[in-house]
Parts: sequence; structure tokens; C-alpha cells
Amino acid sequence: MTAYELADKVVLITGGTGGLGSATARALLSRGARVGIVDLRPDTPEIAARISSSNVVGFTADVCDRNTLDDAVAHLCERFGRVDIAIANAGIMGQGSTLRATPAPAIDKVLAVNINGVVNTVNAAMEQIIANQGQVVLISSVFAFLNGVGAIPYAMSKAAVEQLGRGLRVELAPHGASATTAYFSLIQTDMIRNGVDADPAITEMLARTSPRPLLKRLQPDQAAEAVVQAIEHRSPRLIRPARWAPLSVLRGVINPVIDGRLARDRVVHAILGKLDGRSGR
Repeated sequence: MTAYELADKVVLITGGTGGLGSATARALLSRGARVGIVDLRPDTPEIAARISSSNVVGFTADVCDRNTLDDAVAHLCERFGRVDIAIANAGIMGQGSTLRATPAPAIDKVLAVNINGVVNTVNAAMEQIIANQGQVVLISSVFAFLNGVGAIPYAMSKAAVEQLGRGLRVELAPHGASATTAYFSLIQTDMIRNGVDADPAITEMLARTSPRPLLKRLQPDQAAEAVVQAIEHRSPRLIRPARWAPLSVLRGVINPVIDGRLARDRVVHAILGKLDGRSGR
């Protein structure tokens, strides 16, 4: 694998004020990179300045709005002269529910942020990435290959991100640029605390659909360090915890068996009854 020196590289991170985003910014700074963080929060510039007043700049922007991302890339180029790496980290989970009980606007929002927002991020930075033979990093999830019962829109979106990463890896190769797709399980962030830990039905469903050893939690700095190392080695794939890798490799054989078992599981049926009764239908 080609070594990639991060000193003086310029990195754009969406969702940059969150747990994984800010941890990744700090890990990149430790390697001598300069960073632009993008987030919806109005105080994103102030948060960036607290991380580093000289080597981090923040922009308030919505990944669903391509124009605001174009502006962020332009301002980052004005400040640091270029963009070498774009990390499409912004994402949302939404409330756990059956698809039947999920309001259409809630489905649209998850897909807009997690799919369109990632595409917008990539396209906004694309010319800079190609010009500098840089990298795109896409934050997917083990839900790209895990049964997404109870969180179907989220799982759909992460599978779409996986396909984007696969295609970009090939499309960028002739330009000397590359793409990395990162698959994480549960990271101790506000999204997991609010979307999983605070929801007993989803916690119960996750325990039923995933073997306990696979549900090991990662701290944001652990995940961030893995992302940075993947960038340094131009790795096409990153899976953490690594114990998820066999399921990814064997998914074509294992998943039909798992899906059949879940479809017959009366405990899963009972949990689905709770999720199906949620308001919004």
C-alpha cells in the first residue's frame, strides 16, 4: 500500500463538531494536517478555533445544500490553498421504527443527509481531490451488510454509501486519487446515545440481531485513529471493530441464513410490535 504523508495536507470534514468528526480533526492535526470542519451548528467557527486557532477553520453549512458546501470548499482553499482529502462524516440515524410506522418526511431526511449529503460533499471537493491526487473517505457502517430491521432507512443509506465508495475507488484511480470506505459498529457518540441507548426497543433489537461479541463499543478517538491510519495507507476499506470483517466477507452466504432466522424469531416479532405501534404512522 502507498504511504501517504499527512503533514501540510488540507482536510475537509463534514459533521466536524460531533464526536467522530472532532476526534478525527485532532488526530489529523497531530500528523501536521490542516483541517476545515463543516457542520450545521451556528457556532462551528468558534468550535474550530478552540481546536486550533491557526490550523483549523470552521464553516456552518448543510450537507443537503450543495451551494453551501461549494462555498466551504472555496473558503478552505482561500485559507489553506487547497483541499487534499474530503471526509464525508455527517450522518443521522432517526428514530427506530418499522418502515410502516415511519413518517415519509423522516425517511426522506435520513436519505437526504446520509446519501445526498455524502454525494454533495464528494462532488464539492472532487476537482480539488483530483488536482491534488488526494483521497475521499466515506463513513459507512456495518449496517451496510447487517439486517437493518427497525432502522431500514439508515441501513439503506449506509449500503448506498458502500456502493458510492466502491465506484469512486475505480473512477478516481486514473487520476492518481483514491477512496476509502469506513465501516464502524457502535461508536460512543451522541447519535448512538440518543438513537440506541435511549431506546430500549432498539437496544433489544440490536442485541437480538447481532452476537454480543460484535457489539463492542469504540471510543471516538479510537475510530478517528483508525480513519487516519487508513488515509495514511490509502486503504480501500476499514472495518472496526475488526471482528466484523468475517461477516462482511461471508455476507452472501451468512445473510440469507440470518434473515431467515430473524423472520421466524418470535422475540423479534414482539419487538417489531412495539416499533410498529410508534406514533407517526
